[in-house]
Amino acid sequence: MLCVALCAAVVSATAIGAVHISAWHTLDILLNQTGIVHLPRTWAPTDEIIVVQLRLPRVLGAALVGAALASAGTLFQALLRNPLADPLLLGTSAGAALGATIAFMLPTIVWLGFGVVALLAFAGALLAVAAVYALASRHGQTPVVTLLLAGVAVSAVLTAGQTLLIVLDPVLAEHIISLYLWLAGGIAVQSWAQLGAIGLLVAFGLLGAIYLSPTLDTFALGEEIATYLGVRVERQKLAIVGVAALLVAAAVSISGLVGFVGLVAPHACRLVLGPGHRRLVPASALVGATFVVLADALARTLAAPAELPLGVLTALVGGPFFLLLLRHAGQGYRW
Repeated sequence: MLCVALCAAVVSATAIGAVHISAWHTLDILLNQTGIVHLPRTWAPTDEIIVVQLRLPRVLGAALVGAALASAGTLFQALLRNPLADPLLLGTSAGAALGATIAFMLPTIVWLGFGVVALLAFAGALLAVAAVYALASRHGQTPVVTLLLAGVAVSAVLTAGQTLLIVLDPVLAEHIISLYLWLAGGIAVQSWAQLGAIGLLVAFGLLGAIYLSPTLDTFALGEEIATYLGVRVERQKLAIVGVAALLVAAAVSISGLVGFVGLVAPHACRLVLGPGHRRLVPASALVGATFVVLADALARTLAAPAELPLGVLTALVGGPFFLLLLRHAGQGYRW
């Protein structure tokens, strides 16, 4: 059912835009592009160009972002044993933001379809998580509380550095609106090559998350019991953080900072499917992908011809959901 919902969301979002193309024509074009089905061309050639070259890469990019953030949220919630955990923890958002800020100071560079903003945001997110994990590790142990505190401290330092650059560098003053829009979130896919590279990273991360599912179930019992059951806790903890960081870094490189997806999707799936991660991880990825595809479609159309920041719409849904979670937590929410 979730796969069908995602496919329906992709077709609907691809059909929506400044140029009206019916959903049936869009579906025919997409089926024809697969090569599995050869349908008579009853649509205009310009419609096919709009669907395949302009809209579809962005819609698929939104699906990848949603799947990556939702899966990363599932990993962090299992690691921290807290349903309020968000994937933009442990310095990932601050590192990506600082990387993007530095990128706006540099000349335009394109590599494998990626602009300098996407590349430095990806690198910043990964380096921030690596710094947090290194600071939190002591004598081969990485307590969860220390990991969180290190994430808060590193995020604060990186955010301060970003603010300092914005204030002192005159070049950034000219690009402050573009930087703000990037920070507010929005799907930016420049080419199919870029989409393919991000797709490979997200696929690798999803496979890693599914592979770690039994470990995630064991972590729910606590680290001490997991150790008694033969789990190499520190090694698995590093693997979880690494996979989650890769997913978040891949997402922010083409979307900026999009919040609440990794909070809403895993928790909604957990309420329906239970805590077993073999089903929870793929289900969360599908729900997150569908959520972001629909949110991005609304961002493109609600204020057309202007475009709303994607992060605004996800926050409008995720913010109230987060408050509901806090209310349950205050009433003795049980993991």
